[in-house]
Amino acid sequence: MADNERNMTVLVTGATGRTGSRVAQAARAAGLTVRAGSRGEGFDWEDASTWAGVLRGADAAYLVYPTDVGSPAATEAVGALAREAVGLGVRRLVLLSSRGEDRARPTEEALRTSGADWTIVRASWFTQNFSEGPLVEGLRHGELVFPAGEVREPFIDVRDIADVVVAALTGGDRYTGQELAITGPRLLTFREAVAEISRATGEELAYTPVTARQYGDTLAGFGVPAEEVEFLVELFESLLDGRNAHLSDGVQEILGRAPRDFTDFAREAAAAGVWKAE
Repeated sequence: MADNERNMTVLVTGATGRTGSRVAQAARAAGLTVRAGSRGEGFDWEDASTWAGVLRGADAAYLVYPTDVGSPAATEAVGALAREAVGLGVRRLVLLSSRGEDRARPTEEALRTSGADWTIVRASWFTQNFSEGPLVEGLRHGELVFPAGEVREPFIDVRDIADVVVAALTGGDRYTGQELAITGPRLLTFREAVAEISRATGEELAYTPVTARQYGDTLAGFGVPAEEVEFLVELFESLLDGRNAHLSDGVQEILGRAPRDFTDFAREAAAAGVWKAE
């Protein structure tokens, strides 16, 4: 890493979230100065007046939209923030996108046309979706109900995503203008993933596949707004149709090592008590 890259100040949006927290940790470990972009630190994707304060004086930024990169709101906000960043001299921008998600393409295009030195990281389904977020509660009670059928997914550990993002941020021109597809090392069905968690915890866990519409009805019953439910139903119907049932070697090519395996993740999370009923 060159001295100018070692002295970089990086804005990390979503700094308290699933990927942002790991990007911040990996960036600090690489010797970068991290500027946390979160509501607690005065940054809000929905309030453009909060952007300049965190962007000014930074050298680069990691962009992750808090709901879904494929939403129209993401396209508008990412494009606007990227243009403001470039205007303030923050040209190096890395966006987290979703591998196989056609709806994410307008957001990616908004970044490409912003004038930034951009990199897009297209990640597969997160391994940590099983240990953080809405799926955890079901597993704690012995059953994961989800609209993934028996589709095979190359689950990726978010720590690998973070390491790839930092490599892109500090790689100079090497990854500028590139779309990096990254996955885990092997394909698993959701049923197989739940079985691995079951083995790691020593608890009997079940996987019950449902249709995306049935899952949407459940979300609506929990009070999720109708517009968001419809978006998620359409997203699951498309993204979980098997289109991602193949591996990408991005982690190996970029980091020079194999991606982390799901079995190791399950053991670590189980040892930490993630799936113990409260």
